[in-house]
Amino acid sequence: MADSIHDRAQREVAAGRVDAALAAVRLHLKIRPKDIDAMVLLGELLSTAGQFDLAVQQFTRLVAMQPESGIMRYNLASALIDARRVKEAVVELERLQQAEPGNIAPYLALAVAYVEVDQTAKAIEAARRAVAIDPTLAAAAGNLSYAYTRAGMTEESYRAARIGVDANPNEPKLRSMMLLAMNYTDATPEAIAQAHRDYGRVVGPAVRPARTAPDPERPIRVGLLSGDMRDHSVAFFVEPFLRHADPGVSFEIFSNCAPGTQDATSKRLRGYAAAWHDCGHMPHNAIDLLIRSRNIDVLIELSGHAGEPRLLALIEKPAPVLITAIGYPNTTGVPAIDWRLVDAITDPPGSEGFCTERLLRIDPCFLCYTAPTQAPEPELPDASQPITFGSFNNATKIGARSVELWSRVLHAVPGSRLLMKAQSLTDTTGRQVIMDRFAAAGITADRLELVAYTKTRDEHLRLYNRVHVALDTVPYNGTTTTCEALWMGVPVITTLGHRHAARVSASLLHAAGHPELVAADTDALVQLAASLANDRPRLASLRTTLRGQMAASPLMDAPAYAARFHAAIRDCWKQWCKTLADRRI
Repeated sequence: MADSIHDRAQREVAAGRVDAALAAVRLHLKIRPKDIDAMVLLGELLSTAGQFDLAVQQFTRLVAMQPESGIMRYNLASALIDARRVKEAVVELERLQQAEPGNIAPYLALAVAYVEVDQTAKAIEAARRAVAIDPTLAAAAGNLSYAYTRAGMTEESYRAARIGVDANPNEPKLRSMMLLAMNYTDATPEAIAQAHRDYGRVVGPAVRPARTAPDPERPIRVGLLSGDMRDHSVAFFVEPFLRHADPGVSFEIFSNCAPGTQDATSKRLRGYAAAWHDCGHMPHNAIDLLIRSRNIDVLIELSGHAGEPRLLALIEKPAPVLITAIGYPNTTGVPAIDWRLVDAITDPPGSEGFCTERLLRIDPCFLCYTAPTQAPEPELPDASQPITFGSFNNATKIGARSVELWSRVLHAVPGSRLLMKAQSLTDTTGRQVIMDRFAAAGITADRLELVAYTKTRDEHLRLYNRVHVALDTVPYNGTTTTCEALWMGVPVITTLGHRHAARVSASLLHAAGHPELVAADTDALVQLAASLANDRPRLASLRTTLRGQMAASPLMDAPAYAARFHAAIRDCWKQWCKTLADRRI
């Protein structure tokens, strides 16, 4: 294939013009219809554009043309994964792995594909095989870390990523995976802060920061960059300040959602925005250019190192003011990001040294909860049922510390049970990891109930009616699950930890008007759990009053929260304008 068509397509993609790249390659193929490399490029571009079924068709044709080509079969499997036809992809990858056992590519892909079909034991083994073939490859370490995470083996996930970072110290994507995993461990706040600062040193300072007209009082454009502008917790916490927008602010949403994942929530959020930009298919530099082209004054990124991070799109500072908020429970480490949204409970005075950003405190809580519509009424479990503790948090958060603490609670309340619900518990390996941890703590399987899935949100919420007291995860608290439990009349008990991730539930409970549910330490939490379990009248009272108290609390006062939020954003903008003016004096 001539370099010109490949180079032209790459330039178009880098600029965010995937449609133009597709058009150029299709025109090239009309002239040179037998150009295999161009056919492969077409398939890759179709996937990039989110046209997954067409990409599968393209690579299926190429496999038929070259049935012995491992590369073609691998490309087909990748397209099938993108199209969410993962079981078919696994068949192709296993066939390739058997034909070429020394080829690292199928092991890398299987490490991801097996996770998607709830076979994390096989995913871990595939990732280990990839690491054995090339111990220095960043992708191999990253996939092993990912597989461990999905199995609930957070310590192992962190170690795998750490080893990969040691071998690839300048690989920011792998560092992001390590930093995310680190939040689930018992690492000290100092160690976590240092690891994030190290990330900042890798990406470096901004050398071409954007500027817009520095008028502190004029209307401003605020951008939101997120991959979660859909049926996701982040979107629900964003909606209050979009729904009650300040007249002097217009919002533009830069949606990094994967193609095909937008839903009714996405449609609703579009209605609040002056503009919506789909950029999930764009490389980092194209997102930077897009943000600059829109003259965004303040950009709020909502993912940090979680999900599919887009921090690399921000390292050159494409807007004058950058803020990180909501989606990640820690500093980003990125020198270009100015502020981090927190409150005085999650990040009390004195915690500034653990962040590379300045702390933007919105008290009494940095979040505002929007309750689900048409939620079922709270009901107590039948009086004949034993005391049931519960956790509906992601199984990734149920690490060794959570199991140790919850086991102490179960021992302190004889005959009690624990109900856990998490979608990842469909995986047998993840379930066994949790069961083994409890067994080691002396908790027999008959005291545990693991639920992986409910068909509807209504069924999910009704499951709370089987729980007397919800137990928070440590050291990484729940957020949406804490709010949901309270809305269903279930008291959530937590400890006051030593870093943001371990203090979020404390902030939520204070804002909801129930600081008495926050224990000073683990010993106090065990006592609190036993006290609640032995006071059924109090549990009955909480079941009938929590929802009303919560609805009337600052945690759900959307207009007041939005006013504080917009005032804080405006203040950040004013400070930037003042700094620029001071430099000119």
